[in-house]
Formats: sequence, structure tokens, C-alpha cells
Amino acid sequence: MQKITILIHCEDKKAIIASVTNYIASIDGNITYLDQHVDPDENVFFMRLECELSKADWKIEAIKSHFQTNLAAPFNMTWAMYPQDEKPKMALFISKYDHCLYDLLGRFSAGELPLEIPLIISNHEDLKSVAERFDIPFFYVPFTKDTKEEGEKAQIELLKRFDIDFIVLARYMQIITPKLIELYQNRIINIHHSFLPAFPGAKPYHSAFKRGVKIIGATSHYVTEELDEGPIIEQDITRVSHSHSIEDFITKGRDLERMVLARAVKLHAERKTIVYNNKTVVFS
Repeated sequence: MQKITILIHCEDKKAIIASVTNYIASIDGNITYLDQHVDPDENVFFMRLECELSKADWKIEAIKSHFQTNLAAPFNMTWAMYPQDEKPKMALFISKYDHCLYDLLGRFSAGELPLEIPLIISNHEDLKSVAERFDIPFFYVPFTKDTKEEGEKAQIELLKRFDIDFIVLARYMQIITPKLIELYQNRIINIHHSFLPAFPGAKPYHSAFKRGVKIIGATSHYVTEELDEGPIIEQDITRVSHSHSIEDFITKGRDLERMVLARAVKLHAERKTIVYNNKTVVFS
């Protein structure tokens, strides 16, 4: 039985839900999940649905063509369709921090993330042993101001070779190039502390400690050319007080980074996000 997930957004009009559900029924499909949202300010309709098709001879490309002609075109839909048995391929970009890397690899090994990890790319060799421990190919790609063009070329060649669907920056401490962002639009996920832009720089937790903040947080978002301004996928916070040390701030912050990034990766891998106007609609 073919199981597929469909993401849709278009101008809000009458009878969209009825047309979609009737269409699925017309091709002997059974809807197992459906969620929808309307943005009244933009007059945009969003939908995510999962369904099962009883016809064993349906091929995904034939389904897509049929869907485009019979449903998407009349409503001028922007849409995507994914077979549920095909897991997306994720590339991890890392530098020297290992907390997010260990967390994602641990969750992946435990079967918590519905994806594949064909490779890890790093601008340092410090964490190569971690990749080897989890039996994932590791590639060292130097990336500095002087080697940016060569680094970008090597990154793109690796991503194409391993047929990568999306990229996760697990505390990768380099700015992603515009060309790579264009190739993977809304498919590069980053994690950072939520102090930006109030506490930029290399030691945000030290700055927050000196300022005496009462809440710290983490934000995961899609990468755009505007640094740390991309569509937000997931966020969380925790409270701190005068009794906490800088080390406490850093520990709490890294715990949040782990959890928030893992949630964002899972949401993306499960096809539960739609990006529109630099915002995300995140389905439950």
C-alpha cells in the first residue's frame, strides 16, 4: 500500500478541503491525517495530509502528475508530495562543539529521527572520532576567508554525491555561502542562542550573565542570506537567576540547544513545516 504525505498552500477559496478529500477518495485513497490553517491577513490556505492508496500499481511520479492536473492546477496550489517510506537524507555540518552532534547521533541511533545521515562535513578534524564511533563518513573541508570558494565547491560536490535532501548546522561556526543557501532553500537548519541580537559575539552567555537576564533560550530556524533572520521552526526557554554561575548559563543553554535543534530536525524530517513569507506553519 502506497503511503504519502502532501503539503499544500494556496490562496484561500471555498471548497478546497472538500475538493482535496474528494480527490483522494476518487483515486481509492484513505486519509489517515489532515490538518489545515488559514492566514486571514494574507488570505492563504495551508494543509498537511497523510493518506494511503490501495492501488499497488500507483507510482509516485504518476500520482504527482495526476495530482497536478486534476487538483493543484485548478486551485493554483504550491505543493509537495513525499512517499512515507522514503526517509530524507540529512548532512551534518559541524566545527568543534560536540553537544548537538552527540544528541542528534544518539537520537538517530535510537530510531527517534525518521531520516538517514550519509555524511558529516566539518571545517575541523577535532570530531572525526565521533563520526567514526557512529560509523558515519566524515569529510574535512577547510573553510576560511581565504579558502571559501574551494570550500564551497567541495561541500556542494559532497552533497550532490550523497544525494542530500537537507542540511543541519550542528553548531557549525562558519557563515553559509549564498550559493549553498540558494541550492538548499528552506532546507538548511541552524541553531543559536536566543540572545541575538542583544548579545552577539563569541561569548553571549557571558554577556547575558553580566546583564543579569532572567530567561535564556534557543532558536532553530531555516538559513537565509540575512544572518539569523530565517523562518523560525522551534524555540524554547529556561529561567535563570542571580544564583546561577556563567557555567550554569552555558550548561542550561547547551541543553536547550540540543532539545530545540532535535525538535526542529524531527519536524522537518516528518514534513511538518511549510515556509511562507519568512515564517513557518508548523503542523502538530
